[in-house]
Amino acid sequence: MTGEWEIERLDLDAYLDRLAYDGDTSPTAQTLTALHRAHLAAIPFENLDIVLGRGIEVDLDSVQAKLVRRRRGGYCFEHGLLLAAALERLGYAVDRLLARVGDDGEPPRARTHMALRVHADGEAWLADVGFGNGILEPLPFAADGAVTQEGWTFALAAAGAHAWRLRERQGEEWMTRYAFDDQRVYPADVVMANHFTATFPRSPFVGQAVAVRRDGEVTRRLVGRRLSVTRPDGSTDERDLGDGEVAEVLLEVFRLSLGPEELAAL
Repeated sequence: MTGEWEIERLDLDAYLDRLAYDGDTSPTAQTLTALHRAHLAAIPFENLDIVLGRGIEVDLDSVQAKLVRRRRGGYCFEHGLLLAAALERLGYAVDRLLARVGDDGEPPRARTHMALRVHADGEAWLADVGFGNGILEPLPFAADGAVTQEGWTFALAAAGAHAWRLRERQGEEWMTRYAFDDQRVYPADVVMANHFTATFPRSPFVGQAVAVRRDGEVTRRLVGRRLSVTRPDGSTDERDLGDGEVAEVLLEVFRLSLGPEELAAL
C-alpha cells in the first residue's frame, strides 16, 4: 500500500541520476541546498505539453516518467511533487504548499503555484524548484531581512499568523512573487489547481509556449516566440525568434529533450 502522496513509487536512484547528483544524501540543510541546486540545473521549467495538446498529469508515475525518464521539464506542480517525494524518501519532513502568485495590491488570485516547506537541522526551509525564476537555494523561514543568492535578492516575510510572502528585489524595487499560508494541502487540491492552471483560457500557460531558466547571472524566458534575458539589476534584453531559432533555443538554451515532430508542432 502506498501513502497519500505515493512517494514509494519514486525511483530515487533514477531521480538522482537525472540530477547528476552523487553527493551526500543525509537529510541535512546542506544536502537540501545541494539537491535544490542540482534539480534547478538539470530540470528546466516549461509548459510544452499543454501547447502540444497533451495536458499535464500530476500523479507521481506520470511526473517521473516525463521529468526523469523522458528528460523533459515541467511546471511548478510537477517539479514540486517530484522534489517532495525525493526528499521524503531521503528522510526529510516536507509540507506541500499552494501559493497565490502576484504582487501586493493586486486582487488575490487562485492558488496556482506549489512550493515546499522542508524541515532540516531543526529549522524550516522554503524550497521551490518550480517557479522558473525563483530562489536558487532554500530560504530559512526564520530569515530576517534580505538574502542574496548570486546577485538575486529575496526576502521571506511574515504576512500575518501562519502567512508568508516571498519577495524579490528588482533594481531598486521590491515585488512580491507569491503569498502562501500553512493550510494543509491534499493531492486533490493539487489536481484541481493543476487542472485550472493547465486549462483556464486566461492562464498564462494556455495557448503559448513558456520556458524559463535562471542561473547566477541571468534569467532566460521564452514566451511564445519572444526570448528575454533579465539580469539581477532588472535590465532586460528582448527579441522575437524565427522558427529555426525557437527550436534551437529549446534544445540548446533550455536543454529540452524534444523530437523533430514536437519541435515542428511547437
